[in-house]
Amino acid sequence: MVECPVCGKQVQGLKINDHLDSGCQTFVIDPSSISSSPNMPPTQGNGTTSSQKRPASSFFSTPSAKRQPTTAKVLTPIINGTTTGTPKLNGGQKRSFEEGPGENSPIRDANGKTEDVVPAETGPIVKRTKMSKAAPLAERMRPRNFDDVFGQDLVGPHGVLRSLIESDRVPSMILWGASGTGKTTIARCIANMVGSRFIEMNATSSGVAECKKIFSEAAHESQLTGRKTIIFCDEIHRFSKSQQDVFLKPVEAGTITLIGATTENPSFKVVNALLSRCRTFTLQKLTTTDVQRVLSRALQAELATTSTPQSPLLDEELMSYLANFADGDARTALNLLELAMSLVNKEGMTKETMKASLTKTLVYDRAGDQHYDTISAFHKSVRGSDADAALYYLARMLQSGEDPLFIARRMVVIASEDVGLADSSLLSLATSTFTATQQIGMPEARIPLAHCAVALSLAPKSTRAYRGLNNAFAALKEPGVAALPVPIHLRNAPTRLMRELRYGREYKYNPNYKDGKVKQDYLPDALLGRSFLEDRDLGTEVDPDLVMEDA
Repeated sequence: MVECPVCGKQVQGLKINDHLDSGCQTFVIDPSSISSSPNMPPTQGNGTTSSQKRPASSFFSTPSAKRQPTTAKVLTPIINGTTTGTPKLNGGQKRSFEEGPGENSPIRDANGKTEDVVPAETGPIVKRTKMSKAAPLAERMRPRNFDDVFGQDLVGPHGVLRSLIESDRVPSMILWGASGTGKTTIARCIANMVGSRFIEMNATSSGVAECKKIFSEAAHESQLTGRKTIIFCDEIHRFSKSQQDVFLKPVEAGTITLIGATTENPSFKVVNALLSRCRTFTLQKLTTTDVQRVLSRALQAELATTSTPQSPLLDEELMSYLANFADGDARTALNLLELAMSLVNKEGMTKETMKASLTKTLVYDRAGDQHYDTISAFHKSVRGSDADAALYYLARMLQSGEDPLFIARRMVVIASEDVGLADSSLLSLATSTFTATQQIGMPEARIPLAHCAVALSLAPKSTRAYRGLNNAFAALKEPGVAALPVPIHLRNAPTRLMRELRYGREYKYNPNYKDGKVKQDYLPDALLGRSFLEDRDLGTEVDPDLVMEDA
């Protein structure tokens, strides 16, 4: 016999389900009758006596007492608002203890208290709703269709990607864009629109074995049902080149349709063989207006859900502030809005205090495109003699934690590449700046860095040396030029054999002559008369925009 988890009475083990179905009324064993029957055979743990034979099926089944803990819930149906004395599930149809509640059956706990739940078939929806409430605002506001995606012409009314999806021609593709531009959102919208299997994975937590298993399942699915499989691989650039090669055969054979998402330049981070099998779509950075639209929609949706009036602090001015601060990242903007909504109800909260409470982090990735884009903008600002822009990008890099020696090294290059022969002293200043930065470190190193950046910006520019070197490199690409023999009189003659071959014999040592001037050729015979160093410091083109401005 076993103890009933609801009423606590001793019940025959094989009859526990029938006992529960009868409302704990039947198959109850009186303990006094057990003690008053000394000749009764001892019972086993499953409620059967040792002299009884257990059915073969019960031998392989788990005893009921082990299937359900003592705090299990019993099902009591409600008819016309009142509970029946002898409950019958599903209109009298007998249900096993493991099947759980039937349709419209409330759940009562061990104390008889009824829990307020919805019918069984909507249980999963309730669970998803609870999960969605716990999810961040950015996840709850994720668009479900292309019409709600802002700032991406690719999926707009006349977008090329949208046209492909609507015609049920989903190509393997790489979605390249900054964080918060909608890569994952677009992939999930595609999943909602097409009838294919959709599998979502992340390169940071998946391996080759998992990918091969998915490929095998996709092949079987295609053979059995003809249904295609779409795999969305987020952060695909995190896969190594050998891991990316795993996708080559399934994508080329059409076993799967790959949608890869990356924040890094696919030209550098995705193998060429995979790029040739996929179309690359570039997602644009969201404008401030697009981010404001995202914030407005999210704010109205949250207010409608909570049925609370809008706080005067959450006005258009704050929305504009958050949109500008997010720098085109919709996820960052929504996270900031969620933080702002949690702060508005605090006593004494003002808009200025709220702004000060928000996390002030600059959008900068020291290992990604932001790293190279910002240093490129700094270099071009110095080249264009715009000291203000140079200082802005310098401050932006230093504030974001960029390595100051990386900036100093670039300025050494600028001193020769862009200033060059116009002021050769700037090379000494740049190398001294590098040494100073190396010796004193941050934050003091910011001062010599600014000094050198402004000096380079204001200095005259000459690219003669830089262009001359490029001209020489260009000549080496001509057939045979790289293999021209060095003139004999310029060759080194460290051995007797070389001297007997007249190496260096006719060379004229310039310091032995007046003013160091001699008549002597230095280029190979095939290049005599060619000039690589030009006379002009800069180019000769005229910017048409300046002409229009002068007119």
